[in-house]
Amino acid sequence: MMIAREQYVPGPPNAKVQKEGDKWTLVLVREMRHSPDKVWKALTDPSQLREWAPFDSDGNLGKAGNTVNLTTVGAPAQHVTESKVTRADAPRLLEYNWGDFNMRWQLEPLGAGTRLTLWTNIDRRFISMGAAGWHIALDVLDHLLSGSPIGRIVGGEAMKFDGWQRLNKEYAREFGVEAPRW
Repeated sequence: MMIAREQYVPGPPNAKVQKEGDKWTLVLVREMRHSPDKVWKALTDPSQLREWAPFDSDGNLGKAGNTVNLTTVGAPAQHVTESKVTRADAPRLLEYNWGDFNMRWQLEPLGAGTRLTLWTNIDRRFISMGAAGWHIALDVLDHLLSGSPIGRIVGGEAMKFDGWQRLNKEYAREFGVEAPRW
């Protein structure tokens, strides 16, 4: 059952930034009502990634040493990046690179659900955009796992979305950066 996308409104900002000189890392923490195994599958299985992530994968991300091609979705030009899974400790820790981005996902049992934490490095000039994009992607993931998918909202489509515009401005204010204008 797909709910109308028009009914979806992202919640308030819930990310932070770790700063080490010029290196900035976006940290998003999300409490999900789903088991770590279910969330792990959504993070690693190409058919599920296709439903929520800002990229498609031509292979499973769930095995350390796997090399996959990750293809951006919704960008003006598709960009394919060969990515290597550096850690895959199911269903607790997943690390891989996506171009210049180092992606680290940690899953911790939380009652019957999961505390999901994402760390990713993003150029400070674009960190509010990245925070808004990943915020929405994780909302879409939660809806998908709950059985009420709203469909992937990424790239240019996300940037036209009022909720993304609001989050981009709010994250920029929270992180002390200027919101990029598009």
